[in-house]
Amino acid sequence: MNNTYRPYKENTARKAGITTLKDAIGQMLQSYQLQSRFNETYLEAFWGKMMGAAIASRTNRLYVRDNVLYIEIASAPLRNELVTAKHKMIQLINKDIGAEVIKDVVFI
Repeated sequence: MNNTYRPYKENTARKAGITTLKDAIGQMLQSYQLQSRFNETYLEAFWGKMMGAAIASRTNRLYVRDNVLYIEIASAPLRNELVTAKHKMIQLINKDIGAEVIKDVVFI
């Protein structure tokens, strides 16, 4: 006797007119024009995961205003390296988020 309980059928197809939760949230963000702010908040929350622990530990402050990323870096040598790699950093962030969130980076 098989005692495994399966609350769903394995081969069920999605019914017409039903959207996934991800699609529904995406539609809501677009309709209320919150997608850009959501992307900016995502960047701030996952900065350490995107750029790595070494950069995140030396970042004092980080915020986004009008598609410009403002970063306060504690280490002067790291700041100089990031200034030279600014274009690559913008591409990396936008690729990770999946939208053009950042157009410029300012180091403060």
